[in-house]
Amino acid sequence: MKHRKQDKRAPQAHPPTSAVPSYHRILVKHGLIEKNLSISDAYEVFLKVGADPEVQKLRRKVEHGNKMKHVPALYLATAMALQGMTKQELEALKLRMEEKQV
Repeated sequence: MKHRKQDKRAPQAHPPTSAVPSYHRILVKHGLIEKNLSISDAYEVFLKVGADPEVQKLRRKVEHGNKMKHVPALYLATAMALQGMTKQELEALKLRMEEKQV
């Protein structure tokens, strides 16, 4: 009979999806960051993405249409704005983010 302590699993390389913040998942989903980017670095990228004029314009349309007023809506509105962007717009956004890093 095995004891529970003998049945240890190998530690996971990445935290489970539920442990990763929503902004990290949003950025990974749209290809703006790599999945293994740290949470703090991902948050910095998320802030830069949210500050981008094109994203703000799309986010305002979403926020105005849905009358969102609470804080979590920022993540949702940004996710919806990114979702509404074409692949070319996402690529252009990615290039603008890279330019800001340099």
